Amino acid sequence: MLAAENLVLSGRLHGVSLRLRPGEVTAICGPNGAGKSTLLSCLAGLTLPQSGAALLDGAALAAPPAEARARAIGYLPQVAEVAWDVSVQTLAGLGRLPWRTGAAEDAAAVDAALTALDLLPLAYRPVAQLSGGERARALLARVLAGTPRWLLADEPLASLDLAHQLALLAHLRACAAAGMGVVLVLHDLALAMNHADRVLVLDHGTLAADGPPDLALSEPVLAQVWGVNARWLGEPGQRALQV
Repeated sequence: MLAAENLVLSGRLHGVSLRLRPGEVTAICGPNGAGKSTLLSCLAGLTLPQSGAALLDGAALAAPPAEARARAIGYLPQVAEVAWDVSVQTLAGLGRLPWRTGAAEDAAAVDAALTALDLLPLAYRPVAQLSGGERARALLARVLAGTPRWLLADEPLASLDLAHQLALLAHLRACAAAGMGVVLVLHDLALAMNHADRVLVLDHGTLAADGPPDLALSEPVLAQVWGVNARWLGEPGQRALQV
């Protein structure tokens, strides 16, 4: 279980509490400046709140050794830096650093991540020679290669074309079906509506809605939080937002 207990961070979070469940895809949505990235960083143990706590399996995230925490939680920030111009395969291999397994197991995990993100043809290409979307997939491959129990990703779909967006969502759905907890910050509300099991809506640092997508992203919530009059069209799983 990954949880937040009354998280407070001046100007960004105001008493946010929630419990995330493994085996689900959870989307965090909200307007710009609502606190989505801050909440995700707190859940990863990278940002410390002024009060309250983030908990992993009932213990404060600061309690486990950093290496154990890195094995449990894979985190992809909205803007990720690559310090060295290494190959895609080497970059993905960095996700294995928290593990002390054999070379064969590490290689298998890296190959699986590259395959899932359609990167095997680019395995030996330097990161500096990648397009924006390819680079975004390579950075996510590094996280997936670490085989975490929890995947926390901030806008992982933003740089991807439609085909790769759908392929990634299908893969993350499969990861959740295998027991991983998947938590994504998403601005595309239609993707959250159609692909998430649960949606958290943040508004000015508070939790404005929490539940199944059709409830958390209902038309009254869109009007209250985003200030837009919109309606959902289509069948469940194939919804489009008309503004």
